[in-house]
Amino acid sequence: MANPIDDIARQAREGSVASIIQILNDELAQVGVRARAVFADGVLQLLCEAATPQLLEESSLVDRVREILERISPHNIRRVNINSRLVREHQLLWLEEISRDPENQLLWSQEIKLRKPNLFKRLALSNHHERQAVAGKRALPRMAIPRSMQQPRQFQRGIVGGISLSVLLLAAAAAIYKGLNSQVPNSTQASTQAVASAPPSEAKPALKISKETVNSAVDSFAQAVRVAEQAATEGKTAQSRQDWLVVAAKWQQASDLMAAVPSKHPRYTTAQNRTALYRENSDKAQQESQNK
Repeated sequence: MANPIDDIARQAREGSVASIIQILNDELAQVGVRARAVFADGVLQLLCEAATPQLLEESSLVDRVREILERISPHNIRRVNINSRLVREHQLLWLEEISRDPENQLLWSQEIKLRKPNLFKRLALSNHHERQAVAGKRALPRMAIPRSMQQPRQFQRGIVGGISLSVLLLAAAAAIYKGLNSQVPNSTQASTQAVASAPPSEAKPALKISKETVNSAVDSFAQAVRVAEQAATEGKTAQSRQDWLVVAAKWQQASDLMAAVPSKHPRYTTAQNRTALYRENSDKAQQESQNK
């Protein structure tokens, strides 16, 4: 079974905004900052919130965010707009709010461009991910086969291989023969065949988009549940102000993920209820941090 942390890192590299936010919140919680994000018009819009302006000091926070994102190196994400403001009541449409009135909504905003890793680093990362994928697969132990049974099996494999090769050769010959005989020098017939074959090829992209949408929804709901479980577990042992800030950030992240579940998802109603519940848990954890 694959390590969940490695799985989240892989999804983040593939461009999953939910996974990117989970990694950012895990690291930014150490300095009392929580993050939300939306990918729109080719730009990753990132909102960083904290209890005081000192925690949102521009130069240090921008450098920290840049370092994390360049380490992830997400596919197809190069432009990032970092926005900052003090923590306030949850807003599902926060991007519209700050776009409409940035002067009153934000402390500051800065757009950065992520640097691509050099060729050697990309190759090293690729090899590392392949090793992780192989290591994640646990093969069942093989039973030793008696030597007396190995030779008959090798003979059987040889016969099967020979028959398979013969069948492939016959199929190839038949296909060539059929292709030569089916060539008709008729331009009208060729045009009719081209038109008839067009609709299936045009229908494929729609099917692919639908499948990606379903996968994205399932991914968002499942990740929200995982993050909520982490927040609940850490909330049982939280003691210091820093501990409660981490718990608050995770509840907020779980709420944002649930809010991203589309209306066509089979558990959309559950997701809406949990969005509000997780937001309340985040507010309670935030209050606990202020009492410490």
